[in-house]
Amino acid sequence: MNPPWLNEIKWTADGLVPVVAQEAGSGRVLMLAWMNHEALAETATSGRAVYWSRSRKKLWRKGEESGHVQTVKDIRLDCDADVVLLTVEQAGGIACHTGRHSCFYRRLEQGQWLAVDPVLKDASRIYEGGGHE
Repeated sequence: MNPPWLNEIKWTADGLVPVVAQEAGSGRVLMLAWMNHEALAETATSGRAVYWSRSRKKLWRKGEESGHVQTVKDIRLDCDADVVLLTVEQAGGIACHTGRHSCFYRRLEQGQWLAVDPVLKDASRIYEGGGHE
């Protein structure tokens, strides 16, 4: 059974909703991911970010492999009820599977995407199996 508040969300045809993870304090956008009903319900209950991996077709508990857990401070729904905003504290300061603070590390400059944020930890040291969350 879904809590009634989940029914207020406009889910995609696949039963998903896009989720923006924003860092508490700095306000920096860390990542965009997707949630299904189960992921959002667990996130609200546990206080830890849980997403839906579209590539692996399973729940993805942020930090389960890397240790880079996102502790949820606030959950908001936009005016159209089709995007969720999480305010999170990011453990380890790394949200991106590339080892960077944010997934939004490339900036368009003179017609090229340039990596403008440093790698804080090599991804091969984060994910022993070579994969990512």
